[in-house]
Amino acid sequence: MSRQGWHSLDESDIRVRPNRRGTRPRSKLRPDHAGASQAMVVAVAKGRWTCAMNRDPGRLVTAMRARELGRTPVVVGDLVELVGDTSGAAGSLARIVRVAERTSVLRRTADDTDPYERIVVANAGKLIIVTALADPPPRTGFIDRCLVAAFAGGLSPVLCLTKADLAAPDRLMALYAELAVPVVVTRADTEPADLRAELVDDVSAMIGHSGVGKSTLVNRLVPDAGRATASVSAVGKGRHTSTSAVALPLEGGGWVVDTPGIRSFGLAHIKPDDVVAAFPDLHAAAEECPSNCGHLGPPDDPDCYLDRFLADGGSSPGRLDSLRRLLQSRVRPDEKFG
Repeated sequence: MSRQGWHSLDESDIRVRPNRRGTRPRSKLRPDHAGASQAMVVAVAKGRWTCAMNRDPGRLVTAMRARELGRTPVVVGDLVELVGDTSGAAGSLARIVRVAERTSVLRRTADDTDPYERIVVANAGKLIIVTALADPPPRTGFIDRCLVAAFAGGLSPVLCLTKADLAAPDRLMALYAELAVPVVVTRADTEPADLRAELVDDVSAMIGHSGVGKSTLVNRLVPDAGRATASVSAVGKGRHTSTSAVALPLEGGGWVVDTPGIRSFGLAHIKPDDVVAAFPDLHAAAEECPSNCGHLGPPDDPDCYLDRFLADGGSSPGRLDSLRRLLQSRVRPDEKFG
């Protein structure tokens, strides 16, 4: 067609190819999933979530994250709602359409400079901090950091001292007496009855360095832990290794979340005021501190009001020292018990 011919065309001569991708207007409405079923996430592997229907360990279902959730993080301990095939039969797949508001969150970063927070477990009532009294020797810096993460995340910490047949626990227990943290002591030749009592009817996360005896404790608390883990892995199409957490049911009721052994516990996401908030007797007084006070006292924070509060009898020296040791653990992560 000549250039002159284009000027003689009108709209009746133009053929418009239909846009097949956009023939229906997109709606912002989303299904309400009124018939969704409740479940708890017990394992995550390769883009699949293993869920216990109504927290029943005998009804495990594999699920995927619904598209409308986007990249919403879903972790072990999350309470979710499922639609689709919730039979748990081989090859079945449900969809996670809602994640309930969390009552607690255990977070950590890879190190103190990493801005990315990793959620270890959600909705746990307790954090069991497992440390050996010997072989390997206890690291108070790691214990303190776990305590900080528990306080900031809304979990109740419990200190579990293993290998009491190799060393006495008294000195280490005395170090944490002012924090009023429950302490249980275990040894290789005795059943962990006191630890069992702490875990009943709750969701408890266990954390500790490799070699402290955490796996041994899990196997004693859950005699068929190996079989339970294999069952979770088979449903989730994945494999539970030292890099993933898994929730295991306890015979007397409740769940224990076996977390991977870790080398470091970063606290880049936690501020000093988050730690002080866990000390009700000191929190109100800390409001009188100057802006940006780290509450460490002289020489770092020479105008910290907590020193005056202590001098006026508002708290005990051991209590304030314990708080400042936790705050100091943010810059001394590998301090060992000597």
